[in-house]
Amino acid sequence: MPAAIFLSPEDAEHAYYEALRAGDTDTLMDVWSEDEEIVCIHPAGPRHVGPAAVRASWQQILAKDGLHVAASHLQVARNPLCAVHNVLEQVQVETRPEARYAFVLATNVYMKEADGWRLVLHHASPAIGHEDTGAHLARPHHLH
Repeated sequence: MPAAIFLSPEDAEHAYYEALRAGDTDTLMDVWSEDEEIVCIHPAGPRHVGPAAVRASWQQILAKDGLHVAASHLQVARNPLCAVHNVLEQVQVETRPEARYAFVLATNVYMKEADGWRLVLHHASPAIGHEDTGAHLARPHHLH
């Protein structure tokens, strides 16, 4: 059983983005369901199915000192057992000579399980039409 219990999808999402920023794969995987049907799709990447494949994909991404990401523009669809969060992610891709960002649209689906809310699907794709201004988004949404 995972170490953390998330009482709401928002709690799970907050832990998810904190783990990404920290580069902590173990904490990140605590957010995910242990179900063999979980799915993770990174921008322009293949579909990873099951905890082992999802973990391996994140280990490769986070091997370089975490992911500098901020989520904003949260849209939510929810019922008592499922929550679908769609966010705009701003990912820092360069720091020198100045900060540069990529923008990603991500859909995170959370299910209520016996041990709290768990992530079952993360699907991310490039956010076409969002320009890199070198500055943070004007409307940040704090997920917690």
